[in-house]
Amino acid sequence: MKRTVLEMLSTAAEIFRSNIYVSDKTDNGWQGLTFYQVEKNSSHLASGFICAGVSQGDRIAIISEGCSRWIVTEYAILKSRAVSVPLSVKLQAEELIFRMEHSGTKYVVVSKNCFQKVLQMKEKLLALGIRVIYLDAKDAQSELYKEEIPNLLFYDDLIKDGQSYYLEHSGELTSRISSIEESDVVTICYTSGTTGNPKGIMLTHLNYWANSHDAVQFFRLENNLTTLVILPLDHSFAHTIGFYCATLCSIKLCFVDARGGLRNQLKNILPNIQEVEPDFILSVPAITGNFMKKIKDSISQKGKFTDKLFRLGLKCGITYFGDGFKKPSVIKRALNYPVYSFVDKIIFSKIRKIFGKNFKFFIGGGAMLEIKQQQFFNCIGSPVMQGYGLSEASPIISVNQRHRHRFGSSGGVLSGIDCKIMNSEGKELPQGEKGYITIKGLNVMKGYFNNQKATDEVISSDGYLNTGDLGFIDKDGFLYVTGREKALLISADGEKYSPEEIEDAIVNCSEFIYQCVLYNDHNKYTSALITLDKQRIKNYALAHKITSSEKMLEVLKRSFYNFTRDSAYKNSFPTQWIPSVFNIVEEEFSQQNQMVNSTMKIVRFKVIQNYKSVIEKMYTKDGKNDCTENLAILERIIK
Repeated sequence: MKRTVLEMLSTAAEIFRSNIYVSDKTDNGWQGLTFYQVEKNSSHLASGFICAGVSQGDRIAIISEGCSRWIVTEYAILKSRAVSVPLSVKLQAEELIFRMEHSGTKYVVVSKNCFQKVLQMKEKLLALGIRVIYLDAKDAQSELYKEEIPNLLFYDDLIKDGQSYYLEHSGELTSRISSIEESDVVTICYTSGTTGNPKGIMLTHLNYWANSHDAVQFFRLENNLTTLVILPLDHSFAHTIGFYCATLCSIKLCFVDARGGLRNQLKNILPNIQEVEPDFILSVPAITGNFMKKIKDSISQKGKFTDKLFRLGLKCGITYFGDGFKKPSVIKRALNYPVYSFVDKIIFSKIRKIFGKNFKFFIGGGAMLEIKQQQFFNCIGSPVMQGYGLSEASPIISVNQRHRHRFGSSGGVLSGIDCKIMNSEGKELPQGEKGYITIKGLNVMKGYFNNQKATDEVISSDGYLNTGDLGFIDKDGFLYVTGREKALLISADGEKYSPEEIEDAIVNCSEFIYQCVLYNDHNKYTSALITLDKQRIKNYALAHKITSSEKMLEVLKRSFYNFTRDSAYKNSFPTQWIPSVFNIVEEEFSQQNQMVNSTMKIVRFKVIQNYKSVIEKMYTKDGKNDCTENLAILERIIK
């Protein structure tokens, strides 16, 4: 038996034949396809692809929000022995063209919501010879597109044509499927470009097969759970669990209602959670952070007494649970449990209902999740089982298990992966020492597409992948990720430090700061760029009758350094890395200004490039103490 994702789907179609695999919200409610239907439809679509001229090895890009048709399309691409190139709906037209041209894309499958981008790119697509496939059901608007896009193909027509072609030429599809090898590339996933130009990561059938089996076994994921898919399917984390882990234990994938575009999709998350009542949700820190902020805001609006009781319950709960792995003393637990239990009954239990009556946990990934979020969600009874990975590793490397977890960590390393912490000379470091995280296993990518040099830079001759992340493994086997190598701060004397933990601490301990980027490139002190939660600033100024920007800046400064007094972070960071000066950036970092990527991470090098002059000013004698611009921005906010 070949270890391929198509074998996984075939097995699921037999074992879980009538179980719902994928489901979309429609005008008639939630409508789904079973594992058997996905298997059958993907075979028909694959035959349609062959009939339309798809050759073995062709690259077929997909630009769409998460939906059932995406799942069917990817399996169809693989059955025709082509390669899927999943692309983010949030990429700009020029970014999409770069990836399609680099990968040698021959076809691009596009949803209705994303079709305007096709119209922007049509001349370039035509020049590159890329044919367009319309993913959604035909409507009046799609008929008009046929006049603008030469040789436009339709998903529905390809299914129909494929049914006929399959009856007459089933041997062609069978031949292609049987010739698939474990080493064949399934997807070319492009890096998000947080530190430079994106690279095409080639992940094979064996990569996905191994990572899916290891993850399900390690996490002890039971059968027949339901999840609401919030993350985009081009996200490697959602891709592996959404597509492939689901086939191993019959996970029902319900996709957030995206009808009407991204804005509607965001609005639909909470209503869809109530309708679907998921058992778990895949998340990234930006999403859980947003949930946490909204919950806290909602509680504060219920009055001072409720807010104080809520905060007391959190404090007692955090003490009661300890770090999740090592429990506090019996006395500490006994002293804190009564208050925590009382608040749980009257407040936390009501908060849990936001996520539906069946909700058990989040699985977190995509970026580092700092400890305060882990403590918060554990206390309210909706824990985040934080993991760690990267696309080059298919992507899951480690995860906290429900039966064994430690807050602040990224959990234990999956059984099928060998993880070593190395120093800059390539020597393995002892337990507890911080260094470069390297891994070896069947989940490690085949390489970067058309970029052997970059491949050789990250995969050693003995098969170890240098993740580019720094971290350590503690005595209990928990992996801690402390930051990206390329994001390191460098002091005047050459010492290096990862900024992410301090940035998270600043944001999580300040009620006014929305985003934070630290900077130090061989300087005597560290600086920071921050964006603000403008509405909170306005509300605070109004409530405290502050009309002076000077007064508001004093409040903001105190808030900025709250983390140095917080018990979770106090004395955690060396003084030289704590910013001596900060500058307010009026426009928040976002996907629109290309300073946040599709996984909601800040693209650090773009922020630094864009605000180079602001940063340089903070390192001049006058600039370090010049508050003029900060005062001007605060003046505009509070007025």
